[in-house]
Amino acid sequence: QVQLVESGGGLVQAGDSLRLSCGASGRTFRTYGMGWFRQAPGKGREFVATIGRSGGGTFYADSVKGRFTISRDNAKNTVYLQMNALKPEDTAIYYCAATHQYGTPSHISDFEYWGQGTQVTVSS
Repeated sequence: QVQLVESGGGLVQAGDSLRLSCGASGRTFRTYGMGWFRQAPGKGREFVATIGRSGGGTFYADSVKGRFTISRDNAKNTVYLQMNALKPEDTAIYYCAATHQYGTPSHISDFEYWGQGTQVTVSS
């Protein structure tokens, strides 16, 4: 089992950058594929990005491709989401999640463990 805690959210202006972090407990972090999802007000949770165990195998939603970058540091038990050129439509609660699945999991049901989320608000 792994516990996940997100941080780094906040209020920014359109065009700004923000980096989210997700720290994981335990010594098994490197055995999990990791992902980021988001949920905007009144909408369902949607996939943002995923990364494989060793840092390869990244995959992004079309809406963030070219603007967001997912990465991980297994020595620090942390996964990151670098968000550049933020838009008001990126406003959401961002969640990190962990999975034992291989490949490029991108569905909510693919992930077993979830953090509590961090709020990102982008003003126009």
